[in-house]
Amino acid sequence: MKKTALNSIHKELGAKMVEFAGWEMPVQYEGVRQEHLAVRKSAGLFDVSHMGEIEVRGKDAIQFCQWITTNDVNKVNNFQAQYTLLCNYEGGVVDDVIIYKFSDELFLICANASNSAKDYEWIKKESSDFDVEVLDRSLEYSQIAIQGPDSTAILSQAIGAGLDSIKKFRFEIINWNGSDLVVARTGYTGEEGFEIFLPWDQAPLLWNGLMEAGKKYSIKPCGLGARDTLRIDMGYSLYGHEINEDINPLQAGLSGYVKMDTDFIGKDALSKVLDEGLSQKLMGFEMTERGIARQGYKIFKNGTFLGNVTSGTLSPSLEKSIGLGYLNSSVKNDGRIQIQIRDTLREAKIVSIPFYIKEIN
Repeated sequence: MKKTALNSIHKELGAKMVEFAGWEMPVQYEGVRQEHLAVRKSAGLFDVSHMGEIEVRGKDAIQFCQWITTNDVNKVNNFQAQYTLLCNYEGGVVDDVIIYKFSDELFLICANASNSAKDYEWIKKESSDFDVEVLDRSLEYSQIAIQGPDSTAILSQAIGAGLDSIKKFRFEIINWNGSDLVVARTGYTGEEGFEIFLPWDQAPLLWNGLMEAGKKYSIKPCGLGARDTLRIDMGYSLYGHEINEDINPLQAGLSGYVKMDTDFIGKDALSKVLDEGLSQKLMGFEMTERGIARQGYKIFKNGTFLGNVTSGTLSPSLEKSIGLGYLNSSVKNDGRIQIQIRDTLREAKIVSIPFYIKEIN
């Protein structure tokens, strides 16, 4: 298994380590519930160095990035990030990614860990008709995410820089300890926070600095377990669960990131889907009977099979069992359904996404 630059620190902190996408990663330290709530109430620190970083540079960088992604790249300014999707020619999702624009001729694409190598090969293959160079930078970058309401104060203290000018889905290059940090106000938790790209071997120093600066805020190191429950709270898709190469973004409720007035791979297939209508769509549900829905569990309504659960958890934020699943498009958004948990059908109700909405004081 591959190891991040923070591997030994995770073990020193007592993390339970697991294999994930070929990497040895921490799934939890103190416990998923405690880590989840730390992010909601104060701050949590994540090692996300397993994510992939793919660089696109050259004269045709804008045109090429527009061709391979479904969102409108032409509306992205320098030092701005954009959530978008890579689709295949059949309209299925190759991956969901965030692109970071440094200039008209330089973009960085952050890919899911499980898809990093596949995405790189796919992007490189599609680049042959464009004046661009596609480079896999994944092993050059470490990536640390700090998430939670106290994340700005902690990160600002740790790196000695003001961060108020970095708005949501923007980033800046900040020099720290002789290295350039790419500090982006992005995340996967629904909380205020940042994702920081930095040279591989600088990660331990920054991690320790963030942990020290975060002591008075009760910062906690967080693993993959809390990362998953936090994103389910928000109804965020995870590749291999809500999206894959056989599921199109319209089914997944991601139409807002598909701009049909641009040209991109898969547009023709998605146009056909729009004309014919969706046969199924992603919906959220809340258990009204005891039980936790898990990926693959079957969903019924009055004995009729409707689809399958894609993700489910007992949310520490809500203290409720929630989940996502694909249902027949004819199902009403306020309908009651049943989840087959082992050999028993348990009652649930369809609810709107996101499940968790942060209170604004």
